[in-house]
Amino acid sequence: MIKVDNLTKKFGGFTAVNQASLAIRKGSITGLIGPNGAGKTTLFNVIAGVHKPSSGTVLLDGEDITGLPPHELFHKGMLRTFQIAHEFSTLTVRENLMMVPPAQAGETLMDVWFHGKKVQEQERKVKEKAEEVIDFLEISHVADELAGNLSGGQKKLLELGRTMMVDAKVVFLDEVGAGVNRTLLNTIGDAIIRLNQERGYTFCVIEHDMDFIDKLCDPVIVMAEGAVLAEGTLAEIKANEHVIEAYLGTGLKNKVAK
Repeated sequence: MIKVDNLTKKFGGFTAVNQASLAIRKGSITGLIGPNGAGKTTLFNVIAGVHKPSSGTVLLDGEDITGLPPHELFHKGMLRTFQIAHEFSTLTVRENLMMVPPAQAGETLMDVWFHGKKVQEQERKVKEKAEEVIDFLEISHVADELAGNLSGGQKKLLELGRTMMVDAKVVFLDEVGAGVNRTLLNTIGDAIIRLNQERGYTFCVIEHDMDFIDKLCDPVIVMAEGAVLAEGTLAEIKANEHVIEAYLGTGLKNKVAK
């Protein structure tokens, strides 16, 4: 589905992503791991159109999408979340979800004035979709809560729900577990698996929690110093000497050996 070929991103004299090549298979939950500063988030940002690459290409279903801005990629079904959730804090959870679908009739004064029935019908459908998402994620108890009052984990669930409002093809999740308690993290993980298995979502996940990666991801891609170092199952990654030395460290090597 996603093919990245020799992607490089430089900021002045610093190379954040260095000729990275990888593929994200349709229907997979691909993990992307590596130490802080490995280039993972920058790679996400280049693929998702936040930054233009210095060189290299990105393909989506065979189409060259290199350097396209996020709003164009949104319409092609590519979405991403961030380490820090970007909710509308003064709107409720339900209203946050209803904001997502593009080109809603109620956004124009002409439609509001002259096509009221059209506006009402579309709003009804969007609200039904939001209720479906709320039920799927089992967050009905906070549906009418202001998003700014949610916990970190609930905000991550809301971000996941927002991707469901447009039936995304591929979703990039950046540290979905950051600041999330274990119970909510398991809930988020279960929702990702259900979206993958029941609705065919493709995911690429940056995460430092290896238990979370183990639960969700196959394959796992390792980055170090801006480049792709290895790819395989998490078991294969843990047994890879180059990965152990360059990223995971001797502490985990000794732990794995026990």
